[in-house]
Amino acid sequence: MNFRDPSLLCIGECMVEMAPLGDSTYRMGFAGDTFNTAWYARKLMPADWSVDYFTAVGDDAASAEMLDFIAASGVGSGAITRLSGKTAGLYMIQLKNGERSFSYWRETSAARQLATDATKLAEVMADAGIIYFSGITLAILTPDHRQNLFSAVTTARANGAIIAFDPNLRPRLWTDTATMCAAISEAASLADIVLPSFEDEAEYFGDTTPADTAARYTAPLVVVKNGEGEMLIRDGGISESFAPTPITDIVDSTAAGDSFNAGLFAVLASGGSVMEGVQKGAETSAKVIMQRGALVAL
Repeated sequence: MNFRDPSLLCIGECMVEMAPLGDSTYRMGFAGDTFNTAWYARKLMPADWSVDYFTAVGDDAASAEMLDFIAASGVGSGAITRLSGKTAGLYMIQLKNGERSFSYWRETSAARQLATDATKLAEVMADAGIIYFSGITLAILTPDHRQNLFSAVTTARANGAIIAFDPNLRPRLWTDTATMCAAISEAASLADIVLPSFEDEAEYFGDTTPADTAARYTAPLVVVKNGEGEMLIRDGGISESFAPTPITDIVDSTAAGDSFNAGLFAVLASGGSVMEGVQKGAETSAKVIMQRGALVAL
């Protein structure tokens, strides 16, 4: 896979995370699906690659602390928009048998305004080699702002960027399932790499097998993640499967897919094969789900 520039740009919402430590005690951190991918990618990508994050944050103390955290992680934050009177969204993780559920407080999140300025979007994407966003990125935007993002992505792709998209279906963030599915399908049609999770796709698109999921997406590369089950990879019209090593001591599945994506991007950026990338993604995800929280030591 050829890249016009050695740089990864992730777009979405970074939030304040409250992660459980046990006994009703929580640890404050910062996380969010596309930022999680950026964070892990920075640890895994070749040294000559830059990793940048684009979002909007407020002008409060939590937003300032978030920006400091992003910068300290080695992820570029120079283009992030700061909005007066806004703040960062917050979410809390609840765990049961290693599976997570979330409670959100994001109605006033500045990230909802990340795509208001079409010119700024185009500038941010102008030189990126890989541009990555997700269904959650789409879900927090108004329909008009969503179209701003689609337009900028379309232009960037025409100018040589590789577009990667994870549907990351979260129906609670959408007005209705039909709107969600339509927006996800439109975004996927603009991408070179689509990274769906079969469990979600089966529930909301009615797919019966990972092959059904892959068939719905027209991107040159589709990797259908499947939890502990066998993944399906369709690369240039050729389909292969990959069976990850079973993990018996799952602690927290938060960021499993996000870290997988980072591993895949890192190998592709290094010139490795798709299957090598899938292997790296699975290995990275396995390390993540054996620890608590979205961002953990590898």
